[in-house]
Amino acid sequence: MNSQVYRYEFLPDVTLKDVEDSLMLSALAVECMHGRSMIRLDAKFRLDLKKRSCVIDAGTEVGRNIAKIFTGFITRQFGEGSFKVERTFPPPETGRDPQPMEAAP
Repeated sequence: MNSQVYRYEFLPDVTLKDVEDSLMLSALAVECMHGRSMIRLDAKFRLDLKKRSCVIDAGTEVGRNIAKIFTGFITRQFGEGSFKVERTFPPPETGRDPQPMEAAP
């Protein structure tokens, strides 16, 4: 299985609540394409408020689709220069933290 990850970092003027909303909307859009069970099984992502970053595991088709849609949303909403994104290969740590960002309960 592919274990690539997309890591996004946001400039200070980007509102992280809006980033969170875009991430959840991206997951919802992909849920419409693949179904709720595939989101629960294959979607891994996390928003880190302290680091102003987001990671999306793109090792599955579901994850790649979330990353594509999320990138499109935040580019249109904030502009191309408001964030940077890089492809890395270790999988993101997911888990419940004070501001969790996971697929489905």
